[in-house]
Amino acid sequence: MTIDWSAFTPWSATAGGIVIGVAAALLVLANGRVAGISGIVGGILSPRSGDVAWRIAFIAGLLAAPVVHSAVSVLPAITIDGTYPMMIVAGLVVGVGTRYGGGCTSGHGVCGLSRLSPRSLVATLSFIASGFATVYFLRHLAGS
Repeated sequence: MTIDWSAFTPWSATAGGIVIGVAAALLVLANGRVAGISGIVGGILSPRSGDVAWRIAFIAGLLAAPVVHSAVSVLPAITIDGTYPMMIVAGLVVGVGTRYGGGCTSGHGVCGLSRLSPRSLVATLSFIASGFATVYFLRHLAGS
């Protein structure tokens, strides 16, 4: 394994982490809601009265951020090594996993761990272990 040191960006990564943490904290403090993407999107798909506007604003912010960033900087090239059927299967597996896990990596990893939730700790460790196992299987056992 080699590390591409030219792509090592600790300061921008730290700044991004701080922004995500502050945004998650503000959402909890101002709105009493957890910044878990699967829960936010799920609430749009099964809306409750008076609970949709903030969700739409949150998703709009996620979609607008790269557009704003591209106005002031060059976006990195996107390279996707998977096929469309593989990406569809992967998306469905992730969607099913977030339902069974009671949330996604952003909900458990960012918000749950910061609240010292034991359930989120188990979920986050499961996400990480599953990622390691998947990469090991695909790179070393399946030969891709």
